[in-house]
Amino acid sequence: MFKHHSITDIFFDLDHTLWDFEKNSALAFYKVFELHKIEIDIPLFLDVYEPINMQYWKLYRDEEITKQQLRRGRLNDAFAKLGMAFPIEIIDSLAKSYIEYLPLNNHLFPGTNELLDYLKPNYKLHIITNGFEEVQTLKLRNSKIEPYFQTVTNSERVGVKKPNPLIFQYALKQANSTPDKSVMIGDNLEADVLGAKAVGMHTLFFSQNGVQEEGVIVAKNLLEIKSLF
Repeated sequence: MFKHHSITDIFFDLDHTLWDFEKNSALAFYKVFELHKIEIDIPLFLDVYEPINMQYWKLYRDEEITKQQLRRGRLNDAFAKLGMAFPIEIIDSLAKSYIEYLPLNNHLFPGTNELLDYLKPNYKLHIITNGFEEVQTLKLRNSKIEPYFQTVTNSERVGVKKPNPLIFQYALKQANSTPDKSVMIGDNLEADVLGAKAVGMHTLFFSQNGVQEEGVIVAKNLLEIKSLF
């Protein structure tokens, strides 16, 4: 599929694309609630928290809330839905512990290393991420995939978030590449796929649940991607 486009550079999203965010996040919360001695049904909490977290990340991407509002709001709203409430000092302490524990668990999606091993000899590989810079750096390092990537573009460093075209243009400049020779691979249709398309990049939608989008190349698992390059 991409073999006929003279592709030189492949850009990956990190969370939900290579790094298994849900699994690692759940493990972090088990540690956090144990540390802070909070008795809670964690599977039930996660069922409530995960969609709220996604909503807050969309607001954060759209520049409608700050980093601190995201960290506080997602916890406050999840607890409120479960009929629980904590002082802001406790919420901030939980949020801080969560960020500390999150990059300590580093489960990758099946096929991550095999795909990166397959691509690295023939392409320059890069990361473009909206995640918090201090955490994303540790995720890459602790999961031992950092050496695969020539550049890592983080939204906090650039000052804008995907799908803003400026972050893709910044990443392309860092990679010394051009849109027509580059592919963006990510799990978020709006942020990764449509954002990259808007600057002229080729795109691949990593959709584990098989959601299709007209005119968009879709892969349901990472190893499917090998056949496209």
